[in-house]
Amino acid sequence: MTRYEQLAQQIREQIQNRVWRAGDKLPSLRESGKRAGLSLMTVVQSYQLLESQGWIVARPQSGYYVAARPQPLPQAERGEKLLLSEQVDINAFIFDVLQACKDPDIVPFGSAFPDATLFVQPKLARALSSVARKFTPHSSLANLPPGNDALRRNIAQRYALSGMQVAPDEIVITAGAMESLSLSLQAVTQPGDYVAIESPAFYGALQALERLRLKAVAIATHPQYGIDLASLEQALTQYPIKACWLMTHFQNPQGASMPEVNKQRLVTMLRQRQIALIEDDVYGELYFSAERPLPAKALDSDGHILHCSSFSKCLAPGFRVGWVAAGQHAPQIQRLQLMSTVSASVPTQLAIADYLLHGGYDTHLRRLRRLLAQRQSAMRQAIAQHFPPTVKVSQPDGGYFLWLELEPSLSAMELYQRALALGVSIAPGRMFTTGNHFNHCFRLNASFEWNDRLDAAIATLASLIRALKPQSASSA
Repeated sequence: MTRYEQLAQQIREQIQNRVWRAGDKLPSLRESGKRAGLSLMTVVQSYQLLESQGWIVARPQSGYYVAARPQPLPQAERGEKLLLSEQVDINAFIFDVLQACKDPDIVPFGSAFPDATLFVQPKLARALSSVARKFTPHSSLANLPPGNDALRRNIAQRYALSGMQVAPDEIVITAGAMESLSLSLQAVTQPGDYVAIESPAFYGALQALERLRLKAVAIATHPQYGIDLASLEQALTQYPIKACWLMTHFQNPQGASMPEVNKQRLVTMLRQRQIALIEDDVYGELYFSAERPLPAKALDSDGHILHCSSFSKCLAPGFRVGWVAAGQHAPQIQRLQLMSTVSASVPTQLAIADYLLHGGYDTHLRRLRRLLAQRQSAMRQAIAQHFPPTVKVSQPDGGYFLWLELEPSLSAMELYQRALALGVSIAPGRMFTTGNHFNHCFRLNASFEWNDRLDAAIATLASLIRALKPQSASSA
């Protein structure tokens, strides 16, 4: 642990022990450095780390103060541990919610997409222009599945730098992560098969199951630690499950991340039963800690884990370039892609490969993580200031979503409808389940630069929450 991390840990423990309380002003940078015998730069790094983690907040021309910390979201105990859906039917509602976020007059807290201003658009545009000048008729054929060779090698190198052995030949470039996930699902299932998913789940998983006519077995998921492994094991003995689709890091919508020991247990459990794991890791690069958490794919010894990711959430949202490290399933993924979309867009593959080749990606990622951490902290501060104390909020260590829980008798759907009428969108819990377990929950997008408009939108939501009337058990 570095010296600045040690100082940050000391201050964090002091806050937890209530030596410093919410609103207290911390010692100045120079004073802290003098007391601890550290340089000013070391103290600055320490305070910036605490700010990115939401423990303190900077006030211009004043200093650093202890941040208010909303009540953490505990493990949800309401509802069933397992929920079987013989038929998934949710696509129409999801479409309506996402369409509303396209209106520029709407505050897009319900959006699934990160703030577009976070990305290096001019550099990508130059890369696209450069490869367009070199594009030849042969380029389209050369970059058919599994995709551009330079791009696949660069992705394999990034795996290697994390200590993972993933060969370029098992990587298939796709039209975004959704195609990699859908192709993976098709490669390991047939219509009518059972698939284990999280509860609540990323709505894209529900849409894919609906389209492919698969049956969902939804497993209770802890808002901090991820899928309930005891419930998953029960499901594996109760149903002939063919695949498990889940997010190991910064899960959408709750923000959960699986501890290393849980990943090991999960991989062992599925390996013993020869069940494929489709690992949706699109938020893996958006961590706030010092090091990137390793995916379950790092524990894959027999090629049964299909690790899916993309550049859409961390570099180029509009380019729609993703991939799957598919292990033994890579040839089948390629065949399925050729029969559907043929290939990912060749110019965008080449442009991203060119951008990665010329450097700057890791610098961009460091800046992106810092800004996302700061913006999440700002939203949490606004929630603490405006929302009723009964509202609980998640505390993810990465990504850009917050998951909020109202009192069980209140309706997030009613909140969604009233908020939208006032120009504020949220993502109600109904988007992430086929049942009624999360009708009192909703997701907020925390990726936008904080300003008075967003603060007013949080205040509007707070006012609407206070005005909600409890629903009877029959109407909930």
